[in-house]
Amino acid sequence: MTPDTPLIIHGGQPLRGTLAVQPSKNAALPIIVASLLTSEPVTLHGIPRLRDIHTLLDILSHLGTRADWVGAHSLRLHTPELTTTVTPHALVGQLRASITLLGALLSRAHEAHVGVPGGCTFSERPVDQHVKALTAIGVNLRDDGDVFHATRPRVMHGSYLFELLTVGGTQNAVLAAVLGEGEVTLEHCSPDTDVVDMVNFLNSLGADIRGAGTPTITIRGVPRLHGGEYRVIPDRLEAGTFMIAAVATRGQLTLTNVNPAHLRAVSNKLTEMGVAVTELGEDSLHVDATQRDLGPVNVTATEYPGFPTDLQPIMSALLATVPGTSVMTDRIYARTTHVPELLRMGASIELADHVQVIRGTSLRGTSVRGADIRSGAALVVAALAADGETVVDGVRHLSRGYEDLAARLASIGADIRHAEPEAVAVPPTGVVLPVAMD
Repeated sequence: MTPDTPLIIHGGQPLRGTLAVQPSKNAALPIIVASLLTSEPVTLHGIPRLRDIHTLLDILSHLGTRADWVGAHSLRLHTPELTTTVTPHALVGQLRASITLLGALLSRAHEAHVGVPGGCTFSERPVDQHVKALTAIGVNLRDDGDVFHATRPRVMHGSYLFELLTVGGTQNAVLAAVLGEGEVTLEHCSPDTDVVDMVNFLNSLGADIRGAGTPTITIRGVPRLHGGEYRVIPDRLEAGTFMIAAVATRGQLTLTNVNPAHLRAVSNKLTEMGVAVTELGEDSLHVDATQRDLGPVNVTATEYPGFPTDLQPIMSALLATVPGTSVMTDRIYARTTHVPELLRMGASIELADHVQVIRGTSLRGTSVRGADIRSGAALVVAALAADGETVVDGVRHLSRGYEDLAARLASIGADIRHAEPEAVAVPPTGVVLPVAMD
């Protein structure tokens, strides 16, 4: 497990070299949940060893799943029978993706008792679209404030038009309708890569789902799913993070194990700034900011295939180093926890709701704290570009989204390390310690 001690970063070192991008955590999580729909073994390749993955595996173990690592990033899952349909409240509260357990349990067992999900708390993230979609296609759902209690009929019929694009809501409704009889139609669905990957996985096991990646998805229920093997897509958010980090340090980086088509929005904005982004084939690309005078850009974070909201804080960190005035708008969430910390580093950012007006300047090292996965990554990128030493705390959030981040950045030239854990004094044998009284 990646250490949780703060990161110490000396900035000013251009990133150079080649780096392989890890598999997608956000795609892997719902696919792991979807494995509950078959009683046969499933082997998944491309599963990152991250805190959120381990939390989900703990939840599935409680439900009756046996999980075995059969390779560095390969996982064998087997749920011959569900031992319960009640999820452990404490674990569910740590993980936003746990909400998709609702649809999976409904499909496999026709009932589910799932606690309110947790995860990053950078802004309000309602699940009303999940509830409305499930109810529209026949699910009987009750919310007692802390737990969703749900049952579904054996024959699922109905349709739902999502009021807004939602990745998790689309995934939950699809999962709920896979097993059994009947036909369900979902409209205004999210075209996100994570939705498509989960549907491709389910179809590889014998599901009948059509239209993933388009506005309309149709699910025809099947009696059962078989086992199989599947490889998860590369992580476009990690790839985007490293692309932006290379530019922030005015370096050059080749990334392998990527899907360039998933990164078009990021590549286009970097190109607009003056960066040379070159596709080197179906699964690699090169980013070069060494000989370029970078210019400001306006960025709007929105649903896929637009610029990812998860990369908004990280892009803001880059723009804080680019001369001129840039405007960053986030149409999805008010991700702003990185802004006060960037200001501590000397950034010039005016914030109004979902909009940041950023005037590029030189950043300086100081002590900062990440409040969630992507704000932590933004501070790391800012520290890599800053003058002097920066200490980034809140590393436990980073370990939820990036595997061995410090070691991998060091491999491409970053001056970065984890702080040493504080020494724990061990009293000599025979010494009696005083007892603290209440």
